[in-house]
Amino acid sequence: MIETRYLSKVYNDLVALDKLSLTIDRGDIYGFIGPNGAGKTTTIKILATLLRPTSGQAFVCGYSVNGEAKQIRRKIGYVPDEFGIYEDMTVLEYLEFFAALYELGLAERKRVIRDVLELTDLSYKENAQVDSLSRGMRQRLALARVLLHDPEVLLLDEPASGLDPRARIEIRELLKELRNMGKTILISSHILSELRELCNKVGIIEKGKLLFSGPIEEILEQVRAHDVIQVQVREAPEQARQLLIDHDLVKRAEVLSEDGWLEVQIDDAAEDHSFVPALLVEHRFRLLRVREQEIDLEDAFMKVTKGVVG
Repeated sequence: MIETRYLSKVYNDLVALDKLSLTIDRGDIYGFIGPNGAGKTTTIKILATLLRPTSGQAFVCGYSVNGEAKQIRRKIGYVPDEFGIYEDMTVLEYLEFFAALYELGLAERKRVIRDVLELTDLSYKENAQVDSLSRGMRQRLALARVLLHDPEVLLLDEPASGLDPRARIEIRELLKELRNMGKTILISSHILSELRELCNKVGIIEKGKLLFSGPIEEILEQVRAHDVIQVQVREAPEQARQLLIDHDLVKRAEVLSEDGWLEVQIDDAAEDHSFVPALLVEHRFRLLRVREQEIDLEDAFMKVTKGVVG
């Protein structure tokens, strides 16, 4: 559905995108994450045919952004981080205006508007002034607008930015519903915990370069390459730590809490971490529990990126 090949965008001396190559398949929910200024919005604007790349290629639904913008725009729905509102228009008038731009017939227009208002839970606000809506409701209205022509691909740039917790939950549930409808969605966001729940794939970008692209589980496994486990001993955690740190296959050992939890980082040369509990038991430490360190998307992001911007 979406493919970029060595996609670059340069502004004078600033390289906003540096030979970006990624693939998003039909039905994917792709989380696009990176520091501010990493190139996320630039990428989305190129895919939405609002910016022309300096070099490279990008395809959406088989159409090239270089020369086939009209075909792409029929296939996509684009929601920017900030979008303008129309004063003195109600929600219903706003959607009718855009439905007319999409050249929907009058009967179809009424049906589609009713459907998107119901989907976005805005039916009770159809007569409200657009400029009176909260930011969360405006975001839902923006999604309702881009759904009028039933696009195959949604490009969402920080759709939960600036929303309060309740509004974020409502947007998240709406995106889940769109996922269940089979939409292919590219979503940039700083709320990584919600991307973990929504997305099946992620791309991590920094300073215009794509550092990782693929299934979430794959990057979590990569981050676990330096195996870290946690063990709990009944007593003497400091002595247990000293025993472990003296072992050739232990890179780091720290006492986490007074109730006996230790965190142990295993050297890459170790086949597995089974020697850790065996060593503790051998030296008569009473072992209560052993668990692998839980890795989430935020951990992966922090370990893959360096915190630099373009």
